[in-house]
Formats: sequence, C-alpha cells, structure tokens
Amino acid sequence: MKINNSARLSYQLMTIDDAELLYQLDQDPEVMRFISDGNPSSRETIYNVLVPRMQKYLNSTKGWGIWQVNITETNEYIGWVLVRPMNFFSTSPEFDNLELGWRFFQTSWGKGFASEAAQHIKDVLAAKSEYKKFSAIADENNLGSIGVMKNIGMSYIKTYLHIDPLFECNVAYYQIKN
Repeated sequence: MKINNSARLSYQLMTIDDAELLYQLDQDPEVMRFISDGNPSSRETIYNVLVPRMQKYLNSTKGWGIWQVNITETNEYIGWVLVRPMNFFSTSPEFDNLELGWRFFQTSWGKGFASEAAQHIKDVLAAKSEYKKFSAIADENNLGSIGVMKNIGMSYIKTYLHIDPLFECNVAYYQIKN
C-alpha cells in the first residue's frame, strides 16, 4: 500500500533499515515523557525489542506498520504514525479495529502535523471496508495526544489500565467508527 502526500507531509512505511530514525526520535525526554517517564530508548532496545515488535505487525498490503512522516517541502523527518490492529499483542486482536498512534519530534509540536498525518492515514485506510473502527490510546495525562484524537474526530470511550508486554498505565481510549 502506498499513501500519497497530504497537504504538507509525505509518508513511507518504515522497516528495520529505519531503526536509527526510531532511535533519534526517542532521545528527547519530552517526547518520551508519557511513554517511559522521559527515559530515552537505548539502541539495544530499538534493535532488540521495538524493531522485532514492529516486524510482527508490519503488513505493507494492509497498511499496517509505522509510517514515517516527512515535511514534503524539505523532506525533513518529523515523526511517525503507527497503524496496527487494536490489542495486537493480546490473545484477542481486533482486526477490524485499527489502532493509530504517533510520535513526533518536539520541534514539530503545535503545528498540526500529527493531526494532519493521523487524519490522512486514517482516511486512506478507511477506504478499505474491512476496517470498522479506528482507535487510539494515550496516557490519560497526555493532553497533546488526546488533542490529536479529538482533532481527527475520535470520541472518548473510557479510561482503563492498559497492560502491554512493554508497559502498564492508565490510558484514555478514543475511537471513531468507519
């Protein structure tokens, strides 16, 4: 699957060859504030945990994976948008409910890039009738990410303790039907 450019941004599905870009983004304590209490990811974690995890749900035909986001005019890498079935790493993944997630360099915050990218990728994937819902979760105190969820039309569903092999925290769960 290819995702064409949006108004200001271009998209490319990331692979193991992009591990260094994932590492660079995770070095800013503010970017990692609600993910790992501000602790940057080590290269070992990127290569030995995050990349193998990404490869488990990577499916270019379905549009699943981590989409690199660049500013079209300069080709500057500013972050990424994750797409995978909701609850993918559980015993009951929801293949008709896609989880969207995002992580952007602090220098790009407040410019609408995350909302533009998430909206555009959601709209492209919404053309596939197999997807009935789009969902997102974020630490309940991460008002920036919750703002993106609202900007792309998602509605609050609940707050709950999310347990994942990598982390556990209270998250706000938002969703939009396709």
